[in-house]
Amino acid sequence: MSTVTQTEQAAPGSAPGGLSARPGLGDRGFRWLALAAGLLVLVILVLIAVTTTQQASSWFTTEGWGIFGTVWDPAQQKFGATPFIYGTAVTGVIALIMAVPVSIGIALLLTEVVAFRIARPIVYVVDLLAVVPSVVWGLWGILVFAPWIQHIYAHIASAVKGIPVLDALFGAPTSGASFFTAGIILAFMITPIVTSLSREVIATVPAIDREGAYALGATRWEMIRGVVWPHSQGGVVGAVLLGLGRAIGETIAAALVIGSSPTITSHLFSTGYSMPAVIANQFGEATGVFRAALMGLGVLLFAFTIIVNVIARGVVNRSTRRMRGA
Repeated sequence: MSTVTQTEQAAPGSAPGGLSARPGLGDRGFRWLALAAGLLVLVILVLIAVTTTQQASSWFTTEGWGIFGTVWDPAQQKFGATPFIYGTAVTGVIALIMAVPVSIGIALLLTEVVAFRIARPIVYVVDLLAVVPSVVWGLWGILVFAPWIQHIYAHIASAVKGIPVLDALFGAPTSGASFFTAGIILAFMITPIVTSLSREVIATVPAIDREGAYALGATRWEMIRGVVWPHSQGGVVGAVLLGLGRAIGETIAAALVIGSSPTITSHLFSTGYSMPAVIANQFGEATGVFRAALMGLGVLLFAFTIIVNVIARGVVNRSTRRMRGA
């Protein structure tokens, strides 16, 4: 005779033990709320792209492929964006080259080397640097840092004069407000962000993995290279991307220290311009096609940001597949 009575048998669609498998009202409500929030973000991004593109349509139709020209002269109705694209790319690359190694090194120092009582005040200082307003960095850069570093630029330019490649990069002309100064200021600004995010990612490495590496006789450097870095590589790439987004989108600080010269040159110590800086400086006086061109620069900046994130997402996915042996 069966020991399970009719009343004890689970109803169709119910979980074992008589519990309903159907999610409750609260779970369903939260699911739809989360879905709506995610879709809202996508809708906002699409609306931003559509409205800014509409505002810039007269520039695209008037210039055509001329939007990638090298001449920006509102008086002659010539609006080539290449000098600003170049300036944005150069300053962003300089900032990454200077900030990423320092940021990752500090993150590893705080999580893998020094004791917590020593790391805690350093963490406080790094977090405070992350909230310094960009206008403060810009004013300090143009009033204090640029006049001081201009003398160093002059010495470097004289030292590399006549040397191939180095002369083209670091030779004369020199200016305190330049591509390189803007890159340094942007590096100062993104270092706390990349450091904080990288530190949080590295801290998620399981302690048992670290202890296993040490048990096998690995040194600290071998443990970091073989355990910590593979586990946190994707998160660190994400942190670097956030820093790059801050660097290429920074407006006030870059506008104050880059020099405001729409030129394309290999000399990193000379003046230049970037897309956010020219939008901030010239939008107030712009009308007609001029205004549409500035809106178009915003569209290009938005597109470049998406492209960078897609490429980085591919890099992270490839790294994840390699870790899984795919």
